[in-house]
Amino acid sequence: MKYLVVLGDGMADEPLEALGGKTPLAFAKTPVMDELAKTGEVGLVKTIPDGMKPGSDTANLAVLGYDPKLYYTGRSPLEALSIGVAMKDTDVALRCNLVTLSEEEPYEEKTILDHSASEITTEEAAVLLDAVRKQLEWEGYHFYVGVSYRHLLIRNRGRIVELTPPHDILERKIGAYLPDDETLLAMQKRSFAILNEHPVNLARAAKGLHKANSLWFWGAGTRPSLRSFEEKNGKKGAMISAVDLLKGIAVGAGMRNIDVPGATGGLETNYEGKAQAAVKTLLENGDDFVYIHLEAPDEMGHQGSAERKIKAIEYLDARVLRVVKEAMDKSGEDYRLLVMPDHPTPVRLRTHTPDPIPYLLYDSRRDIHTAAAYNEAEAKNTGICREEGFRLMDVLLEKE
Repeated sequence: MKYLVVLGDGMADEPLEALGGKTPLAFAKTPVMDELAKTGEVGLVKTIPDGMKPGSDTANLAVLGYDPKLYYTGRSPLEALSIGVAMKDTDVALRCNLVTLSEEEPYEEKTILDHSASEITTEEAAVLLDAVRKQLEWEGYHFYVGVSYRHLLIRNRGRIVELTPPHDILERKIGAYLPDDETLLAMQKRSFAILNEHPVNLARAAKGLHKANSLWFWGAGTRPSLRSFEEKNGKKGAMISAVDLLKGIAVGAGMRNIDVPGATGGLETNYEGKAQAAVKTLLENGDDFVYIHLEAPDEMGHQGSAERKIKAIEYLDARVLRVVKEAMDKSGEDYRLLVMPDHPTPVRLRTHTPDPIPYLLYDSRRDIHTAAAYNEAEAKNTGICREEGFRLMDVLLEKE
């Protein structure tokens, strides 16, 4: 028996008037999901525990079967694992975004325009981080390059600071959300002077792209300790993602990370490559479980684009699910497949919410038939709602 998760990050949403009262998931053409739904189990699941913030960190831990209330120590430490940073017990990791701020006002009066600086390339970001490092890597502070706009600051000692994710405050003035830590605030302010007129950013502006003109710190935490996925579940697992957060969770859980050429975390990622890598690791490399993570629906939600979010969902259906299903069916291997988002990222809000999300559980051996299609409304109509999202992995793996 083989087990797969195909996760469309932030894929769930709200009904939109522009889509005739449908969500992007319901509006999108998803024939593979809908076919699977007709013989699978469709329902709602709550991945964000009460009292916790609706982040991809807590939600993906839950989907992988780890209770966030027990295992979550912050987002950035998980990303540090992916980058290969050996954190000490006294270290604090902070997510370091390259963001786009308005240019004319004093720093405290600026508005945050884009949390991803037009999804800046990793190559451009590395040049900008190098410029920052030369002036701001003070004693006890170390910068590490991640992927696209997502980077890391390690602080050798210090308190855990409450910080605001930049995607939560798009189009707002930043003054009320700046760090109350003097050093971090000074770094953010200095970064604007370093980055705004940097040649990389001037070239981006000339192309009509947003400048990556400021650092933004958030997601602080200490070194995590996850129980091995294989020890916990008796299954050998692999992760396929372009995002450091998911790669870091995999490292912490002792799972193998599979890098796919052309996988970016954006709308134009290598969908087929991810699907083919998943099939190969299950059918040729002997893994029991694979987790395919697609970041694009979440990014399009943050951009506030229903059109691009629909496209991301349709790509997931046609270029990932179809490839996986056809290959697994052809192999004759029995398999169980879980399709779901981690949390909603409504295009109206451009940030995450903690609402229950729809899941689809398919078993190649059984016809369960709980819904006519896969979307939020169909999931709600089944009457199935699992309150503890971290237990859904046990259901997939037939442990309960």
